[in-house]
Amino acid sequence: MLLPKLFVICTAFLASTALRAQTWQPPADAQRCPSKWGAGDQRGAGNHMKPATVLRAARLIRTGEAIELGRVLSASMPLSAGRSFSLNTKRTTMVAESNRRGSNEELIVAEMGQVGTQFDGFSHQTVGNSMYNCFKVDEVSTRNGFTKLGIENVGFLMTRGVLIDVAALKSVAMLPDTYEITVADLQAALKRQSLTIEPGDAVFIHTGWGKLWGVDNARYSKGNPGIGAPAAEWLARQDPMLVGSDVAPVEISPNPDKQISLPVHQIMLVVNGIHLLENMKLDELAAKQVSEFAFILEPLKLQGATGSTVAPVAVR
Repeated sequence: MLLPKLFVICTAFLASTALRAQTWQPPADAQRCPSKWGAGDQRGAGNHMKPATVLRAARLIRTGEAIELGRVLSASMPLSAGRSFSLNTKRTTMVAESNRRGSNEELIVAEMGQVGTQFDGFSHQTVGNSMYNCFKVDEVSTRNGFTKLGIENVGFLMTRGVLIDVAALKSVAMLPDTYEITVADLQAALKRQSLTIEPGDAVFIHTGWGKLWGVDNARYSKGNPGIGAPAAEWLARQDPMLVGSDVAPVEISPNPDKQISLPVHQIMLVVNGIHLLENMKLDELAAKQVSEFAFILEPLKLQGATGSTVAPVAVR
């Protein structure tokens, strides 16, 4: 009779161990929908964008210095697996009139929502068949784009930008490859920089990983430091407009928990309706110790798209 009891104990132990290994699980649709912004809402934290938000950001401009935060798009940039970028120039005309006007243009073949410095929309990620505010993929997807949650719903964004310099907190130029940024790290960095996060802010996390861009693309793309699920949930509770970083997925990749994949994408985009901004150029901000600034961005108006390549700017 001991063997059956031993089997039951072992089975229960293994089951409990498996449950503990699941460090994060998405909430059920009934727990997260409708969004706090209302049933049918497609803008999520973009609803923070109001005239008062712009004026608050504008008051941070004192020198007029503009710092570009976007990467140059080229065929040599790091690309996530399965994505491509190709730009081909075309000589389109040479007129016969006396002024000899010539014309050139280009054909770009790329995932324009998901290359370079990229702004993730809410149709980019799902929990199963369900997206932000419980829009269902099979109900809003078409061959020509999504009928709901397309990136065209975002529009112009201008808000207070906050740089959380975790690399500086750790006194390193670049965080280690597999470093998971914790809630304590974020709080310590904010305290060190005498900063607080306010509702509607654009929050950016400097890891130093951007130093590899165009220098060691293989290492840049293989994996990276970044926030984990607990830090993402803490950030979401601060109610930002968006969260970005100088790494490809914003979050630690691969996740230390081998049973989950990019949970921060689901936490931000699907559960909380907070946009992500990836592959940012943050080294200049960090080097100049610019922690607070006016942040300006507008995605391409790609109807029904999952995201947009962008060229954001910090102005101080």
